[in-house]
Amino acid sequence: MAKQKPYTKPGLKGEYRFSFGPWNIDEGADPFGPTVRKPIALAKKMKQCREMGFHGMQFHDDDAVPDLDNKSAAQIAKEAKQVKKMLDGEGLDAEFVAPRLWFSPKTIDGAYTSNDPKCRKYAIDRSKICIDIANVLEAKTIVLWLAREGSYIRESKNPRLEVLQIRDAINAMLEHDPKMLILIEPKPNEPVDSAIIPTIGHAIALGHLTTDPARVCCLVETAHSILAGLDPSDDMAFALAHDKLKSVHLNDQGGLKFDQDKSFGSYNLRRAFNQVRVLEEYGYGRNGEWIGLDVKTMRTQKQEVNTKHLSNSLATFKAMLDKVRTLDRALEAKLIKERDYEELDKYLLSHLMGIKY
Repeated sequence: MAKQKPYTKPGLKGEYRFSFGPWNIDEGADPFGPTVRKPIALAKKMKQCREMGFHGMQFHDDDAVPDLDNKSAAQIAKEAKQVKKMLDGEGLDAEFVAPRLWFSPKTIDGAYTSNDPKCRKYAIDRSKICIDIANVLEAKTIVLWLAREGSYIRESKNPRLEVLQIRDAINAMLEHDPKMLILIEPKPNEPVDSAIIPTIGHAIALGHLTTDPARVCCLVETAHSILAGLDPSDDMAFALAHDKLKSVHLNDQGGLKFDQDKSFGSYNLRRAFNQVRVLEEYGYGRNGEWIGLDVKTMRTQKQEVNTKHLSNSLATFKAMLDKVRTLDRALEAKLIKERDYEELDKYLLSHLMGIKY
């Protein structure tokens, strides 16, 4: 099937391709309750992806090749090729593949930063397999969510050594493939108490320690920035200033609690507006960057309406894009020049609410 063209139109600076991962259509289990919906096959999720107007899918390595720790290289390659055929059949691209290192019994104490050298080797070896899968799927990026790279009590690990261990792991990946781009997705906490690379600034700095900083970039997730007490649009802008923002995970978050992955704009439309604005003003997407969604289905949703969080988030992004385009820039500049920020605040709220100013 032919691939959909990126979302753009006259007046837009950006060029937008949208993706989500198969885990974003889930069965509703949480730490306090069982599943409430039936599993959906990957092929059907791809079909739904296409029907909702998305351009690609995100993958963990074992989304593409389940139980890969128990399979040979030939088996892994064969199954990855089957997934690529499915993607092609729906006209979809694979945005990235991420090594899922936090479920293995070998990574209880961390993956790249485990105190056990055998476990660190396992994590690096699996990351190389992840890169091999990405090449079969023709994905150009690997995403590292450093889920258990940190500590439950600070005295259990040497924090300086942890940074260098992650650097060494990334260097091994860079050497394994001379073209693959590696994106670091930071998060300050959960599942560990204290992550060693908690913010986008840490991620960018870590990249500069590696053997090829140009290929070590980052992914900003809305909720993860909020969990660090930061504004996601500022994090995006910081990464863009360093030419390091190659993907985003848009969602929303109700303050400093567990990672909620609510639909984009669900809690704060102004915060959503500012994220879209910083991307659009940069011309995001014209160099191949993606708009990824990482949103969870509410546990209350029934089987037949279990993708509304995805279609709703996509609609909110496009609505905020229209708000960015129709902003009265002359009025904004005038109020800034006059330093009348109260009036600017009133205008922005009126604009977002559709109230005549």
